[in-house]
Amino acid sequence: MNPPGPIDFIDLKAQRRRIGPAMDDAILAAVHGGQYILGPQVGQFETKLAAFCGARHAVGCANGTDAITLCLLALGIGPGDAVICPSFTFAATAEVVAGLRATPVFAEIDEATYNLDPAGLGAALDTARKNGLVPRAVIAVDLFGQPADYDPIEAFCAENGLTLIADTAQGFGAHYKGRITGSIGHFATTSFFPAKPLGCYGDGGAIFTDDDELAAVLKSIRVHGEGKSRYDTVRVGLNARFDTIQAAILLAKLPSFNEELEARDKLARHYSARLSNRVQTPVMPDGLTCAWAQYTIRVADRDAVRARLGEAGVPTAIYYPTPMHLAEAYRAHGEGEGSLPVSEALSREVLSLPMHPFLSDADADRVCDAVIAAVG
Repeated sequence: MNPPGPIDFIDLKAQRRRIGPAMDDAILAAVHGGQYILGPQVGQFETKLAAFCGARHAVGCANGTDAITLCLLALGIGPGDAVICPSFTFAATAEVVAGLRATPVFAEIDEATYNLDPAGLGAALDTARKNGLVPRAVIAVDLFGQPADYDPIEAFCAENGLTLIADTAQGFGAHYKGRITGSIGHFATTSFFPAKPLGCYGDGGAIFTDDDELAAVLKSIRVHGEGKSRYDTVRVGLNARFDTIQAAILLAKLPSFNEELEARDKLARHYSARLSNRVQTPVMPDGLTCAWAQYTIRVADRDAVRARLGEAGVPTAIYYPTPMHLAEAYRAHGEGEGSLPVSEALSREVLSLPMHPFLSDADADRVCDAVIAAVG
């Protein structure tokens, strides 16, 4: 009998096979249409995307990093301003702030959910003011697909005059107490990087807002700050335009997105049912659903467990091995080692398991069996 085949950490090929003919037609239509940047498919996708989550506007752009940058530019954030964000996140969350010569102020996360801890926002605000900065915004990240705890975060922002940017690059499609991510915050942003729950075949992103004027500003900034015509430059902008072929690909994927979210959730429930008494599994608060961009466990002896899983043919990933306040590029913006102990502990213990809608039941059990054997 042949040994079982390798397990894919994320299987993009399976989805491609499933929707192949529709995808081929969508791509060819965009190619033959000849409008390769901001073609008609972009507007069609923006309309359907906004309707999906209940936002008034969706503005497509080049990638998820540009999506956050566009929001900060629309707010006029720059030198002397502070933006509060979690330290336990991907580099893009902080780099967009530093790239505009504003200052990222790192806040602690909740140990159960790995998301921004509302109780830590006050300390971050005090740090910003102590350093002579003007607090302008909070970026909350829907880490691994789970929405941040938005009710208290929104209340904090309202009380302190801060703009809330909901970074739902990993969490688009999840629910928070009756609201879908994308409809939460003054702005919400997402990424269509191929490995995301809703991914294209290259780079892409989007910003969501209910503000008509801000939506118009975002559309101007993404095309070099254009005004009424191409060479009517009314503000400093970016080249952050959305590719027509990527929009066509996402239009073909969107009809099956809810079904894939359900498959991810089924897999996550299976993992938790089998592993929760052996390792620390994700915590899901009442009233929330998760997009399950990643399924992440915590293990004390991570390197050894990861090595054993690798020997068993189970791929893993570490998101993220270093919190941002300890990363070389951002140490000057942090308070040093020991300042955010939860973020630091998690960076030493988190381990993500294979997660995608097409993982078979047999392979899911192989993953679970390997984890149980690896932790002893």
